[in-house]
Order: sequence, then C-alpha cells, then structure tokens
Amino acid sequence: MCGIALIVCGVRIDLSALLPIFSISSLPQAEQPLFSINDIKAALRRRGPDSLGSKKVFLHSKIPSSVEGQDIFSLTVEEEAIKGDLHYNANSCHCISSASEEPCMLDNDFDKPKCVAELFFLGATLQLRGINPIIQPLVDAAGNILVYNGEIFGGIYLSSDSNDGEILMESLGKCCSCSSHGQMEACHGSEKGQNSVPNLLSTINGPWALIYWQASSRTIWFGRDAFGRRSLLVHWPTSKDSRLLLTSVSPPHSIDKSFDHGEEYGTSEMDFWEELPCGVYSMRVGASKLDANMVGEVKRHEWTDPILNELIKWDRTSVQPKPEELNVSRMKFPGWQHDMLSVHSTKVPYESGLTQASVVVPSETVLLALREAVMRRTAISTMFMAAKCGKTQEGHAPVAVLFSGGLDSMILSALLDECLDSKYEIDLLNVSFDKESAPDRISARAGVKELKRISPLRRWKLVEIDADLSKLTSEAKHVTSLINPAKTYVDLNIGLALWLAAGGDGWVCEERIYNSNNNYDNGDYQRIKYKSEARILLVGSGADEQCAGYGRHRTKYRNASWLGLHEEMKLDMQRIWKRNLGRDDRCIADNGKEARFPFLDEDVIRTLLSIPLWEIADLDQPSGKGDKKILREVAQLLGLHEASVLPKRAIQFGSRIARESNRKNFGSNRAANQASAGSVEIYRTSSLN
Repeated sequence: MCGIALIVCGVRIDLSALLPIFSISSLPQAEQPLFSINDIKAALRRRGPDSLGSKKVFLHSKIPSSVEGQDIFSLTVEEEAIKGDLHYNANSCHCISSASEEPCMLDNDFDKPKCVAELFFLGATLQLRGINPIIQPLVDAAGNILVYNGEIFGGIYLSSDSNDGEILMESLGKCCSCSSHGQMEACHGSEKGQNSVPNLLSTINGPWALIYWQASSRTIWFGRDAFGRRSLLVHWPTSKDSRLLLTSVSPPHSIDKSFDHGEEYGTSEMDFWEELPCGVYSMRVGASKLDANMVGEVKRHEWTDPILNELIKWDRTSVQPKPEELNVSRMKFPGWQHDMLSVHSTKVPYESGLTQASVVVPSETVLLALREAVMRRTAISTMFMAAKCGKTQEGHAPVAVLFSGGLDSMILSALLDECLDSKYEIDLLNVSFDKESAPDRISARAGVKELKRISPLRRWKLVEIDADLSKLTSEAKHVTSLINPAKTYVDLNIGLALWLAAGGDGWVCEERIYNSNNNYDNGDYQRIKYKSEARILLVGSGADEQCAGYGRHRTKYRNASWLGLHEEMKLDMQRIWKRNLGRDDRCIADNGKEARFPFLDEDVIRTLLSIPLWEIADLDQPSGKGDKKILREVAQLLGLHEASVLPKRAIQFGSRIARESNRKNFGSNRAANQASAGSVEIYRTSSLN
C-alpha cells in the first residue's frame, strides 16, 4: 500500500467525547483553504503508486414536512481512477460544480434533495501482494468504502496470493453496524456472532492506517495501529478551515506558503496538522434536529484484544534483579561459546509466533522471533515478482536494508540473507554527508566485509549515497513538508538522511579490495552509478527503545537504577509513534518504498518483554557491551562478531548530517550546542529560503 486521505466538508464535527475543550464546530467557509484536494493528490502521487483513485460520497437530506422527519442517505456520485497513463472520470452529479470543492446547496422544495455534506476519499496503492491489480478506494456491493495503507502479517488469514486490502474489506463488510460503538460499550451484534470494527482491527498484526465508510450505519471509521508504524495526520476543524482532514502526508504546498507569505503564516500553518494518536476512531454522521445540517460525533474506541493491550502497557514482569541473578546473567554467554553456536542450531519449529520451550538462552529466543518477523516481511509474492510490468531483471534486489553497518542493520541483513532466496541480490543503502570519512560509511564497508564472510554466495550491494547539504536547498524544503508536524532541526536532519537513503540513488563497487586499515586500495574495483529498485526497505526502528540503546537510558539507570531504566524505556515505546515512526514512514514512502520494522513486530515485542530486563541490557557494563546486550548476543549467534561490539550511533551523527547542519545554520558545532540546536524549531530559516 502507499497512502490514503479523506476530506470531510459540510459536517459539524463534535469532538467533545475526544477533546473535552471542544464542542460542535461551526461551518464557516474559508475563502482560500490552505490545502486543496489537488494538493493532497500531488503529495500521494509523488510516492510513485501503481494506482491512485478517488471517490466522492454526497450526503443529502430530504425534507418532507418537518425537520424531525429528515431522511438521510448517502450516494457515491463521482470517482476517478488513475493507473499508469489511464485516466477515468465518471459523470459528475448535476448538483456539483466541477470547479468547486464545496458541497452543493439546492432549493429546499418538498421533493428536492439538499446536498449538505461531502466525503472525498483518496487511495494510492503501491501493490506488493495479491495476484490481480487493485485500485483504491475499494467499494463493495453494500456501498462500503475502504482506503488502506498497511500489511497484515497475522490475526486475519491471508493466503499467499491474496491482497491485504481486499481481505480486510471483506472482513469489515461482515462487521456489526449497530449504534452501540461507544468507548466502553459492547457491540450488540456480538450476540448474533458478528464482529465489531474495533474488535476486528484489534486482531491485526502488522502496520496499518485506514479510513472506512460503513454505509449502513453512516459511520466513518479511521485510525492507525497500536504502535503507529504507518503515518496518519489529522486536521481537526478550526475557524480557519472547518473541514476534517485525514492524510498520510502533508502536501508540500503548505510549506511553500508558510515560507513564502511571511509572518502571517509562520508557526500557525506549521501547526495545521498533528499526528493522529494510535487507536480506532469513529464518526457517525446524522442530521441535526435543529436544522438541515449534518453532525458527526468523533469517538475513540478501546483496543479489545487483551494480548495487544498488554503490549501497549509495556509492563515487564522481571525488572529488578537479585545479585545472584545478575551474576548468572553475566556468566551465561562466555566468549568460548561464540564460535560453537551456529546460526542454524537455533532453527527449531516455530508455531503461532511463540518460541518453543526447548530454546533456553534468551538471545536464542529473540533470534527466533526476529527471524520469523523478517520472514513475514520479505515473502516474495506473485504480484511483487511482477512489479513494474515485468521490467525487473532476474536476480534484482527486491528488498533493501537501511544500512549503517551498525548492530541493528547488520542483524537485519544477516536475517534477510537467511530468509531470501540466494538468487536475489540484497541492496544495503548507506548515506553519508562526508563521503568515505563519515563513521557510518566506514562501518558500512566493514559490515559488508563481515556479511560476505558469513554468506559468500550472496551478492551484496552496498549502495553508497553521497550528499552535500549545501546543495540540497530544494530537497530540504521538501523534506520539511514530509516531517511536518515534526519541526525541529533534529527531525529535519534525520528526515533528510532517511529520505536520501530510501531513494537509493548512489554508487556501488563491484569489486572491493580492503587494506589493513580497512580503506579502499587504489586497485581492483569499479565504482558505478546505481539506483536501488527495491520497494521494500527493512529499518531497525524500535531496537534502541526496547533494548536500552540510547545515552539517556544509561543516564536514567545511573540516577534511578533498574526501575528508572524500565520507566524510561516504557516512555520511549509509548511515544515512538509521535517522535519517530510517522515522520520516518513519510520520508521513506515519498520514494515509492515501503518501510518495514521487524524489531516492532508484535511477537518480537512480546518476546523481549518476557525476558528479564537485566538480560536485555546491563548498563553497569561499558558501551558496546552492556547496552543492547541481548542484541549483541543475537549478533554473536549469527556469526557477526565485529558488529556485536559496535557502539550505538544515531543516523544524524553517523552520516555527519548533524555536523554539517550545525555549521550551516549556527556557524559551528559549538554554537549549535550552546543553542541546543536539536530542539530548535525550523520555521523560516535562511537555510530553506
């Protein structure tokens, strides 16, 4: 999948159940809304989808004799589907002006309808699963409409030749449409064996964001998965723009306006969007008893799956070790075991995502869960093999890794090698703002050497993406729109590095010769231009949050011991949707790539939570040993001995974009540090003008 959007016009939005400070919004008509439908279409089209479609639903009210007797019905009157060079437009309703995005208002005669509201659905599809091409929005015989951006890796059965969206649409169509969809109310349909929408969505394993129109109940359902692995932005109605807007990405047009119109835009326009908090929401649309206008009450629903709720709480049973337990942990994985433990020795049967009792060492348990997570995310389907109309060549790289050569990306690369047929190449995407001198470039080259040692038959392609920040003015402005509503320099630095890396446009060396200093010899290699065509990108997000990889974790442990460390890690996991994942998903997807996060697989999270904290990390030990201890042991099991001792290095520092950004925007690293540059908001900076 790729991206989704919904624009709701002409509905008074009641947010009182969601945000107590809000009441029912009025319906002022903005003279010139900041965003148009075409702006959002353009943002989704940039993502390189295989298809982009739209559908409008108009809500009319018949007024027979009194306001109380209104009969509301929905009617789909206009659709647009774009696939490749194919453009199709159905006939528009006679009451709609093709030049206007506002809902139509006709005479209020006895037998004439009044079009009082409009729902505009947009769906962009980067199709990686299923045999037959699909175009979103999906519509079923009952008039239900779905736009979906996600993958189903469990919870709902999906055969190897099925498409996620089509299967989900079929399942949603069987859900109850009763009115008891309050925050804590039970669904009446469950008595008849029907599922509810929140129930169904709670069972899905995998990243998703969706918008669903349930025609029978006149309800819009929307939301994102419990960890926020897919972006969904929301604009709640305001006096400046009374529409309800949902979209996977903020259109660039808004940032151009914010920077080109002076102070009257500035921060207020940067605050137009917010990350939709993870969860399932509904808005049932009905007629006001006072007038002919539509009213929609927004509610947030509880996750109903108890296992999922346990993961969201992120409570660990064993946090504080006894002295003897800590001593045993530190002696459990002696160095002499490393060479004796083969990666294949841990391949035991794996059922329903649960590790088997025969696996004793915690790191082996984690390895099993991670291997299965990578396997689920890299299965090659018929549709994927036929991507881009069969233009792909035999042996091409269908899956790439965001690659620094560090611990997390090395583990993902080694596991991908196990899960992917040996006939395929693997692209390792590495970005540097200091060419071969950046720490991530040095560790990436060393990492490829180690990967070739453990898997010499695989064709590894290190894609070296060189960037010069001083020459990326227009790119920086564009990435500023992608990270929105994030707006600090650290967000921009990370976003720009991710965006460039995901683009995969760099250089590869067919033959690599290393000297004793691990640098290139001036001999037998040829550096050629290369652009990765892989549409799936494995990313290591979630590893540091769950395994104590950040410096602040060590600080918290030093000040508040094990309980303090646990609370800090819990905080990181419960805010990762807002601080990281939405931003990262938008920056990667803009290149026509789909980010997948094996460390945030539900079974991996569950496995890590089941292990005592002192087995996950031991921050009394030095950097490169105690931090992310469990993953270092996983790396040893995979034969990645050099990678297992590498210290943590964030992408903005490893790629050296932070250093270059500090020099460009603050004059020097010292000045940037004095100004706490990472938390400084961007807004109207000279570097973007």
